[in-house]
Formats: sequence, structure tokens, C-alpha cells
Amino acid sequence: MGSASIVVLGTGGTIAGTGASATSPLDYRAGVLPVTQLLSSIPSVAGLPVHAEQLAQIDSKDMSPAVWHRLATRCAALLAQPQVRGIVVTHGTDTVEETAFLLHQVLAADKPVVLTCAMRPATDLGSDGPQNLADAIAVANTPGAAGVLLVCAGRIHDPVQVSKVHPYRLDAFDAGDAGPVGFVEDGRVRLARPWRSAGAGGCRLAALPEVAQWPWVEILASHAGARGTAVQLLCAAGVAGIVVAGTGNGSLHAELEAALLQAQARGIRVVRASRCAAGRVLPGAADRLPASPLSPVKARIALQLELLAAGGATPAA
Repeated sequence: MGSASIVVLGTGGTIAGTGASATSPLDYRAGVLPVTQLLSSIPSVAGLPVHAEQLAQIDSKDMSPAVWHRLATRCAALLAQPQVRGIVVTHGTDTVEETAFLLHQVLAADKPVVLTCAMRPATDLGSDGPQNLADAIAVANTPGAAGVLLVCAGRIHDPVQVSKVHPYRLDAFDAGDAGPVGFVEDGRVRLARPWRSAGAGGCRLAALPEVAQWPWVEILASHAGARGTAVQLLCAAGVAGIVVAGTGNGSLHAELEAALLQAQARGIRVVRASRCAAGRVLPGAADRLPASPLSPVKARIALQLELLAAGGATPAA
């Protein structure tokens, strides 16, 4: 590997998907094409010191802790190599915000780790994958870039704020009140705010441990007519933590809250988040259940990492 190299790690997803027809963007199979083939379709990569590795080949709806461990471990090893300038990860859109947040939490990334994706498969007439991948490489190759980022549809997003907000539009991601970190315009990066500093994610773990099974943390939602039965069943089944997506500012149906308080009293970790797409839960003095400023899926990962750090997982064989 030469000096100032960009390493592209492939994990599958729609960006590597193939369909039966070039005009049927919803009828396809994800995670088919190798990452080397994706790179070969991008003229701007020619002549750049870009290296590719196929780390996984899955539909991101099926993302697992095992793949997360493999990805985080490889990213950490690459970041430690002086000749690596940055990392790009090709990923499916369904869980890319979760993977980006996880890497943000466990990597002290003083170099860019840029995740990218596509809403249409590689064989589609309007495939967005090549441009997104070219933009991600441009970001990874930008002097001063650092931290974990998500690049899609010309926007550079922070891993803490970004969420997928649309099921099929090309510009499917939004960062809510924070807005994008910046934009990629004709291959050039224009920042709207500074890059995050290395280790800004908190780095709860020195390294992501290899465990047979992560702590079981489930997500529930509060809604009209919510009951506590699901909480009771989860507790009986051995759940380690529950993230509840509350209404508004994390408010909960009385029956659901009563069951969650009982679970908390039994030692089950309970965290409140919000169903709202924007904003964050603001804790109050009278709250009896702790609140998270994160989206429910990211609050779940944060709680899993806390439990992992405390040893709450099944060791690998």
C-alpha cells in the first residue's frame, strides 16, 4: 500500500445490488457486486491510490454484531497505519446510521471514516451509487477531514444527528436541527461547520470486544392505548435493557410507564427516547426514567456499549 492511500471497505447493500431491470429500482437483490467492481465504474478514482477490501456482502437490514466487530476492528487497524489517509465504507441505507454511530462511539478517528450508500441498485438506470462513492472518496481525501461521517446525495452528515427519513428518494437522509456538516460540490468539499475532533464519540470501549452475543436491548414505542404486557414478556425472557420511543418529549402512556418502572426496579436498564424525527428529549427534574438525546436506534447502541463495557455479554467461544 502506497503513501496517503484511501481504503474502501465493502459490506454490501443496495449500492452493490443488482436488479432484473434497469427501470425497476425496487426489484433487486442487495449485496451482489464486489466493491472492486463498484470502484471500476468511477472515472475520478483512476490514478488515485485507492485500495479495496470486501469485508462483508450483506443486505444491511441483516447487519449483525459480528460484522460490526469485524468492521470496527479493521477500521481501527487501518487508522493506525501512517500510510492510510482515510477509509470509505460502502453500506446499505437501512442501518447505515446505526453503523456510523457505532463506529463514532468506538473509534478515535483522527482521520476520516466515511460511510456511503445508495438508494438504487448498481444496475438501475438512475443509480446514485457511483456518485455517492466518488463523493465519499473525495471527502476521505480532503486534507483536515476527520471523524466518522456519512455521505449521501452530496451531503456530509454527522453520525450522531443523521437519520434515514425517506424510504425511496435519493436524498433519503437528514440531520434534523443540526443540518449537514458540509457538501460535496463537483468533487470539492464545502464545510458548513468544523469536522469533529478525534475521540469525540466518547470511545466507551478501548476496543470492541468479540463476544458470542451482545447484551439484549429491545426498542418499544409508546402510543395511544399502549400496555405494559410487552415489557413484562421481555423481562421474563431475559432482556438486559429497553429503549422506549416516547411521544413528544419522551412522554409515556401511564400503563407502559408503570411496567417500565417495575422493570427498572428489577435491574433492567430503561432509557427514554422520542418518536419525533427532530429535536431531542429534554430531561425534567421529576423524570423517573433516564432520557437520551439520541434517536431510539442510536440510544439502543449506546446502551449496548455501556452494558458491554460493564461485562454484560456472552464471551466468544
